[in-house]
Amino acid sequence: MLAARGTRCDASVVATWVIGDVQGCFRTLQKLLRRIRFDEQTDRVVLVGDMVNRGPDSLGVLRWAMERSRVVESVLGNHDLHLVARLLGLSDARRRDTLDAVLEAPERAEILDWIRARPFVHACDHDHLVVHAGFLPTWSADEALTLGGEASRALRGRGAAALIASLHDRPGLAWKSKLSGGERLRAIAQAMTQVRTCDVDGRPDYDFKGAPSKAPRGLAPWFERRRGRSADATVVFGHWAALGFHRAPLAIGIDTGAVWGRELTALRLDDGRAVAEPVVDDLAHAGD
Repeated sequence: MLAARGTRCDASVVATWVIGDVQGCFRTLQKLLRRIRFDEQTDRVVLVGDMVNRGPDSLGVLRWAMERSRVVESVLGNHDLHLVARLLGLSDARRRDTLDAVLEAPERAEILDWIRARPFVHACDHDHLVVHAGFLPTWSADEALTLGGEASRALRGRGAAALIASLHDRPGLAWKSKLSGGERLRAIAQAMTQVRTCDVDGRPDYDFKGAPSKAPRGLAPWFERRRGRSADATVVFGHWAALGFHRAPLAIGIDTGAVWGRELTALRLDDGRAVAEPVVDDLAHAGD
């Protein structure tokens, strides 16, 4: 169970919906919102990260979310951090980036500030955490909130450039509480935005992207490695399109491959209802 200090949704909220990796599929997002009858007066939305890139309208997604910050939250995904790197001039374009409209937007400075202020992990209530990819198996929910806060402060401050630059370093770091400085921040941010599988010692692997059944020997989904005190809250996550919609004990994956032309999924936390909307965006230039 999450400690009381964690973020808690307002008691007047009728429904809290967590929506999977949008990745610029703005038309599909709008169709999904209509289908679930999202009401800005009574409902809340939490985006599971990767709001942007590879889809056709990242700017539309960002403008929609920013205009509704009172009722819309998003955690940070790896593509969102790549956009921060592009906006700060720390990264070149990748072959399949679709971020030009954001980079040329008149409000790009406001967009940068808004994204940098998003959390790495968000507590919706006493029972549910939302994170883009996952976290390391030894972390409890409260530890994840505390560690995510450390990385968030670095991203908002002078340490942003160093943190972003470190996220491409391999191999992944096994977690040790005595980690400090850049190594500590790297371990936190990489886990929360990139992890899919871990070995038996909890060391993350950041290269495998396929279905769990095809994972190399010794690797298993991060959520299957959770034990004891770390298995204390249900984690809702995205990032793993090959996994698809997946309910496991205390973990629900909702990346259903929107940017691959499949579906965009919303999960209602109140009762576990899942709603999937087939993608309608033009994905001619989308990719991995």
